[in-house]
Amino acid sequence: MRKLIAALLLSFNALAILLLAPAQAQQNPQDTVWIQVAARPTLASANQEARAFAAKIPDVAGFSLGGGWYGVLIGPYTRQDATRVLQVYRAEGQIPRDSFIALPNNLRNQFYPLGDGAAQATQPVQVPEATATPEPTQAEEPVSVAEPAAPALPDETRAEARRSEQRLSRDERKDLQIALKAAGFYNSAIDGAFGRGTRRSMSDWQTAKGFEVTGVLTTAQRQILLDDYNAPLISVGMRRITDTRAGVSMEIPAGEVAFNRYEPPFAHYDAAGDLGVRVLLISQRGDKSTLYGLYDIMQTLEIVPLEGPRERKDKSFTLEGRNSRFVSFTQASLKNGEIKGFTLIWPAGDYARRSRVLTAMQDSFERTEGVLDDAAGADIQQNIDLLSGLEIRKPKISRSGFFVSTDGVAVTTADVVQGCTRVTLDHGYPAEVLAVDAQTGLALLRPSQTLAPMAVAELSPQSPRLQSEIAVSGFSYEGVLGAPSLTWGTLADIKSLEGDTNLARLELSAQPGDAGGPVVDKSGAVLGMLLPQAGEGRQLPGDVSFAVNAAAIGSAMEAAGLSATSHAPAGSALPNQALVLRATGMTVLVSCWE
Repeated sequence: MRKLIAALLLSFNALAILLLAPAQAQQNPQDTVWIQVAARPTLASANQEARAFAAKIPDVAGFSLGGGWYGVLIGPYTRQDATRVLQVYRAEGQIPRDSFIALPNNLRNQFYPLGDGAAQATQPVQVPEATATPEPTQAEEPVSVAEPAAPALPDETRAEARRSEQRLSRDERKDLQIALKAAGFYNSAIDGAFGRGTRRSMSDWQTAKGFEVTGVLTTAQRQILLDDYNAPLISVGMRRITDTRAGVSMEIPAGEVAFNRYEPPFAHYDAAGDLGVRVLLISQRGDKSTLYGLYDIMQTLEIVPLEGPRERKDKSFTLEGRNSRFVSFTQASLKNGEIKGFTLIWPAGDYARRSRVLTAMQDSFERTEGVLDDAAGADIQQNIDLLSGLEIRKPKISRSGFFVSTDGVAVTTADVVQGCTRVTLDHGYPAEVLAVDAQTGLALLRPSQTLAPMAVAELSPQSPRLQSEIAVSGFSYEGVLGAPSLTWGTLADIKSLEGDTNLARLELSAQPGDAGGPVVDKSGAVLGMLLPQAGEGRQLPGDVSFAVNAAAIGSAMEAAGLSATSHAPAGSALPNQALVLRATGMTVLVSCWE
């Protein structure tokens, strides 16, 4: 079977040359059709697609389709031949299974090939009659032949068009008005009533397409209009899928995504085309708490950028996130103890097509029996930076800070707030930068909402004793451990190596994440704020660190209109556990987000 089909395909060009001249003389141009195999939103991508098809099959051409779309087609053929070619090429996998027969009236300027090789939209290529196909031998695999394409729609007189139009439902009439409006020919109400405005828009559309102007669309013309309107959906292979394990049935851009895996609560349909589109189906058992938790968790993922509207209702939520690379939309709802929904991730800059696809997905979404088992995907290798196979959003940089007021104002190192689009305290609380002291390297932050710290820094009113034991409280590993820890050391000097009396030198081996954390003595008094390690060009021993002293912190707060809390002079040493609770209670994770 495969050999016979291959021979049939190879004979197309030779026979076309022999039969082309008489065919052109005898064929009615209105009977010629094309087979559309692809549509692309840019001329460059359409040219590339056309060249790829031309490398494996003959008679490839490219035409503008209007509306900013470019089609890749093969032909032209007679209607009968086109049906056979479509059937054979589909069966052999030479063209996508959603390829379809297109009328030449829908084609505009040709862009491929140009010059002598350009096709004529009204000259059909003759295809030889297929001979009977022998049964495949045991050594050959039978070819799964697709169903023949539907016969081309016949043209109609005005009276026939009127009669076929009368059989349209109200929704079908609205669809035509929507398509006319999208094409720029109609600007009145979408009501399904074909009044003077609709008739005028139909006449204008017929004029633009080169049809006889009657103000009544024939069945074939209605199909062309709807195909034009649905080109964005056709281009991404929109079709309904039913995921029985997730219990979801809906239309998805199946030409751009393919199922990859289950990792509850998601079924992953990853990118399979050039656009980089992704779809997630959401399916899990739960209640309102589960739904609200999912709403919060989704916003920690890279696929939901920080910018964009979001709304949580009693039993549903929607999330939209966008950045310079992509736009994502998520919807989920709770019904009968099951949370179901989807996420669409689409490249930025393709708004019109994304909007059409998203609307089709929302309109077609249906719950079916079944919900993802929590154990699904348990054999997949786990990664601490992933949640159900999705990358968790990470800040550009995280450092430590500490609270200096009962309403949540915090002190941190200045470098953590540089070049940020957003600064947060403990990941979840946005904060604004009140002041930055470039000389000392500290910054003051105010949270967007009032916080209630477990402890507030009490600044030491006196100079500490040299070689006294001190500790730094900080998020040593930038929040990976989830809680601050203490690093012990000693006070080496009350000035820097250069003699700066606003700084203190410490003998302490700190981690990068500790920078910005409070330096405390045994009584819990804050002696200063740990500074980041020295930059390039200065290499000091690993146990040498520096801190801005308490007096400099107090001065920066006063300049910003804030009052500092002072520690009681000569306070007694706290038990070790109490000191840990006090120091870590005032410490906060400060994160910079891009």
